[in-house]
Amino acid sequence: MNFQLSEEHLMIQRAARDFAQNECLPGVIERDEKQQFPREQIMKLAELGFLGMMVDPKYGGSGLDTISYVLAMEEISKVDASVSVCMSVNNSLVCYGLEAYGSEEQKQKYLTPLAHGLKDGELYTGAFLLSEPEAGSDATSQRTTAEDKGDYYLLNGTKNWITNGGTASVYLVIAQTNPELGPKGINVLIVEKNWPGVVVAAKENKLGIRASDTHTILFNDVKVPKENRIGEDGFGFKFAMKTLAGGRIGIASQALGIASGAYELALAYSKTRKAFGTEIANHQVIAFKLADMATKIEASRLLCLRAAFEKDQMKDYTLSSSMAKVFASETAMWTTTEAVQIHGGYGFVKEYHVERLMRDAKITQIYEGTSEVQRIVISRTILK
Repeated sequence: MNFQLSEEHLMIQRAARDFAQNECLPGVIERDEKQQFPREQIMKLAELGFLGMMVDPKYGGSGLDTISYVLAMEEISKVDASVSVCMSVNNSLVCYGLEAYGSEEQKQKYLTPLAHGLKDGELYTGAFLLSEPEAGSDATSQRTTAEDKGDYYLLNGTKNWITNGGTASVYLVIAQTNPELGPKGINVLIVEKNWPGVVVAAKENKLGIRASDTHTILFNDVKVPKENRIGEDGFGFKFAMKTLAGGRIGIASQALGIASGAYELALAYSKTRKAFGTEIANHQVIAFKLADMATKIEASRLLCLRAAFEKDQMKDYTLSSSMAKVFASETAMWTTTEAVQIHGGYGFVKEYHVERLMRDAKITQIYEGTSEVQRIVISRTILK
């Protein structure tokens, strides 16, 4: 067993760290306050090849492994989780889903520009549309319908909390075609945002990851050609579950980065802030908080890397990705809260960053499968 990162991995890690510090950190507080989409930063991610990191180079990707992706996600999430979630959705859900299950024609038409992140000089990203007003954790209860009309589907319904909803060019939409078949009647369709009947509705005013683009998307009699269905008829639910398993590695890595960023800020602050005649790091109550932070973060990192390794080895990573996500997300929430506490009053104001990281941490316990859902997945697996 080798815990040493390769030179290529270290190079990717350094590139991501430099990008985060030089491109994401300037203006991050203002973007959060104004809910300003980080278009410039995402464009530069595309130029770095970070929007299609794991996609085969023949489809415009970087051809990197999942470990590289985890390392990059951690470094960027330390600084700006709004940027990293856009990167995560495009990589883990959209590009992965298309490359793993799409037809050759779909890959040529959609995957290639998505992996580049650019088309005709403009930003070109994707979004994954599963959640609905009454179908969050219960993904089987799809109210969005894709009625079979012969050579096309007629798509109607509402999707909620869609990351990249207003800026994406392509949507992967999960919809019910045959309700009598339950989950086996669900399909996944590739929908272009500019098609007639697609409506980008309200932008969400969120607690955290405020600069990311989160919208409700409406479909009103949208005609989707049959060739835009991914996989066989009824494959949609399996597609969603298989894709989300990989997505959880991305969100676990995001949570890891948020926790790491808060820890690094708290550690640095504790070495300069004085109380009772000495730096607060010299007080056991603070030193023990830092020790627990470091331990939980390292455990989270190892869980993320294990899940990434299993994915790269084409093993079943359902269990490891759920373990990584539930542990890393809860570590992020705990660590960021403690980081605010270590900063005291300064932690409660925006210029010290930790309050934003605390707000950003919460969503990692919710999206792409809540902590409760992860525990269902884990318990069912270990009790088989």
